[in-house]
Amino acid sequence: MAGGRATGDDGDWGHAADLEDVSGRIGVVGVGESDHSKASGRTATECALSAIERALEDAGLEPGQIDGIMFLRHGEHVDAAAFHAHFGTSHDIWESGEGGGMRWAATAPHAAARAIAAGRAKYVVNSFAVAWATQRGEMTGGPGQSHAHEHFKQNAEVPFGWFPQPVYFATIARRHMHEFGTTQEQLGEIAVALRYNANHTAGAVMRDRPLGLEEYLASPPIADPFRKEDCCLISDGGGAQIFAPLERAADHPKPVVEVAGVGLGRSHAGAYWSQQGAFTSTPQVFAAPAGFAMAGIGPDDVDVLTAYDPFTIVSLMQIEDMGFCEKGAGGEFVSGGHLRFDGGGLPYNTHGGLLSHAYVLGIAHVVELVRQLRGEAEGHQVKDARVGVYGGYTGSEASTLVLRRR
Repeated sequence: MAGGRATGDDGDWGHAADLEDVSGRIGVVGVGESDHSKASGRTATECALSAIERALEDAGLEPGQIDGIMFLRHGEHVDAAAFHAHFGTSHDIWESGEGGGMRWAATAPHAAARAIAAGRAKYVVNSFAVAWATQRGEMTGGPGQSHAHEHFKQNAEVPFGWFPQPVYFATIARRHMHEFGTTQEQLGEIAVALRYNANHTAGAVMRDRPLGLEEYLASPPIADPFRKEDCCLISDGGGAQIFAPLERAADHPKPVVEVAGVGLGRSHAGAYWSQQGAFTSTPQVFAAPAGFAMAGIGPDDVDVLTAYDPFTIVSLMQIEDMGFCEKGAGGEFVSGGHLRFDGGGLPYNTHGGLLSHAYVLGIAHVVELVRQLRGEAEGHQVKDARVGVYGGYTGSEASTLVLRRR
């Protein structure tokens, strides 16, 4: 691996979870997304059900064939009861609250593979959605609310001005600049490349909003060194994937995409990023090596990368920490259009990511990978894409999912 590892001043600031090897057990047989938008009046449940309907159509399945369902237990979600109520079904369904978006968009396939191997289900759907743009006027939902309600943050971070998320990550970005010489222009290269990718992606919220580096640099700072283009969108929307045993995957209409590897890394500091030993790193330094090892690949084998990108600096750090360049060299690595889907470098967040596609917390990143590996990414297809990687992130945890076209 190309040197993306970081240990921090304490030498031991996190670890990789010990995950059972599930490589090659299951495939993704269906994907779907709801429409992604600004405030729409929809609920998160409505968005998730729309995505599930489209995933079923994509897989050529009927609702009664789904016998496993995964969701993130926090917030609105589609569990078995909601699934039955919407589709008019009543059969037994295995449930798991270890699904959803963020880091769980990468680890849900691991739990699904184990459930399928144990005979609990044959077809498992994982979905996630938010309606945070609609809820924004009521100041409900979104990561800001959850952080504001966390007692440690209320008492030890908020009073000192370290809140909300743009301030957290602006501080981290400034530290990365101090340690490694990263520049404002290099952060801008990420925002511009992802906007370019979104401009070529049907359904991206920012599809019709081009962005050049000069325009980025002329945008006023909102939390130095961030401009608004360094920060993710707030959106309504969701996505879904359907998993099946690999031997069944070939019976479905789309090319087979197998789950080849999964990794999970955790920071010992938990949600208190101010206390993390390696302040300019992410737990991808633990997750990516494990996920790549399970899949039997390295960074040079990856044809397309999607990673959770709430801010430009998180993209840069994850690219470093997953081993695509040396730690501290991310600024140079992302420059010169290197992340564009047609830039000849590392095709990254080829749909536009959270910054320019939609802020649906990583679920659409996995949908995008599947479409790229199938050759279905109309308008922004990466040539001959066979291996795709998703990097999930919550701050305290990071995850790596390796998908491979059979």
